[in-house]
Amino acid sequence: MDTIEELLTRGVANIIPGKKELEDKLRSGEKLNIYLGIDPTSTKIHLGHAVALRKLQSFSKLGHHVTFLIGDFTALIGDTSDKDTERPVLTSEEIQQNFQTYKKQAEKILDFSNVTVKHNSEWLKKLSFEDIVKLTQHFSVGDFVGRELIRKRLSENKRVGLHEFLYPVMQGFDSYFMDTDLQIGGTDQTFNMQAGRTLQKDIRKKQSFVLTTVILEGTDGRKMSKSWGNAIWLDDTAEDIYAKVMAINDELIIPYYTLATNVSLSEVNEAEAALKKGEHPMTIKKALAFEITKDLTNLDEAEMAKESFAKRVQAGEKPEEVPTVSFDQAFGEGRGIIDVLIATNLAKTRSDAKRLAEQGGIEIILSKGIKRITKPKQLVDFEEGMIVKVGKRKFVKIVSRK
Repeated sequence: MDTIEELLTRGVANIIPGKKELEDKLRSGEKLNIYLGIDPTSTKIHLGHAVALRKLQSFSKLGHHVTFLIGDFTALIGDTSDKDTERPVLTSEEIQQNFQTYKKQAEKILDFSNVTVKHNSEWLKKLSFEDIVKLTQHFSVGDFVGRELIRKRLSENKRVGLHEFLYPVMQGFDSYFMDTDLQIGGTDQTFNMQAGRTLQKDIRKKQSFVLTTVILEGTDGRKMSKSWGNAIWLDDTAEDIYAKVMAINDELIIPYYTLATNVSLSEVNEAEAALKKGEHPMTIKKALAFEITKDLTNLDEAEMAKESFAKRVQAGEKPEEVPTVSFDQAFGEGRGIIDVLIATNLAKTRSDAKRLAEQGGIEIILSKGIKRITKPKQLVDFEEGMIVKVGKRKFVKIVSRK
């Protein structure tokens, strides 16, 4: 598989209007204007964002004109493509604070010596009301309300803010203003990126492309999200990165190898074949965790994280005295994590237990590794000698009923 073929297939969900058309353009030697945008709705960028960042870096290596766009103006509205409610409105000050470290975090993936950084407030805040009205004439309300989550909210009589209709228009104008040939984003951005294609076609009479990347699931199998506590952040410590990767479900090993590393596809295929032949997932996962940690930190820190994990988990390093409770005591009220925390006195109230789960502050230490709890309703399966850990210092070992 050559460079362009891998670029257009690895981790790619869809190419609009089609892979062949884009491939022909790339092989012609033409240098394209390509961009990826991220709204600063939080202070951090996670490993899921890095899937598209890697694509941007690959196009940069091929000599294309690539832009990392910080959506400091679109963040005023907030994209609701993957939300079942309106986003809370951020102030300009909150947005300003959020994107201060974006470039520094993205540098772990992107070589900014060949990447342009822009903020869409440079042009969006200059639009007059007349300009906005003219832009909206290229779209219909039917296009917007036909989207699955919007249609669902309307059917449930939930509020859909009028300002939400403007988000795709604004993102479309980003693409038009920068005269984009190719937009990169997750599959949840397809509708918004199509708005850019519409404006390019209607106003410039120009064909442009959309490349959507596969969504990298969080450590609990859901989409990575700050609110769910299942994200691996680009600025996490090496120990946290390593431990979080070790906590992913076994079925996510190959997707993480494919989407979150630069390991060759032949090596990924070897790992997949080894798993199918019965090799213990822990062995493959250790190599994966080391690779991701090394990429986001450095070789020395990855080595130390690996050693720390081995001591803390595999060698059972923990406080000299860990309180022990019986199966009956821990699971007497139910198998939910909140029930277990209350029963073992690791949380004082159910609301405290729920908060700990949502923030990712709970770990189950098992013989095969660590399982991080991120959902308040998550059930806990018993294993003899399992340890429930809350924060850095609270441990309880659960043993069989007497």
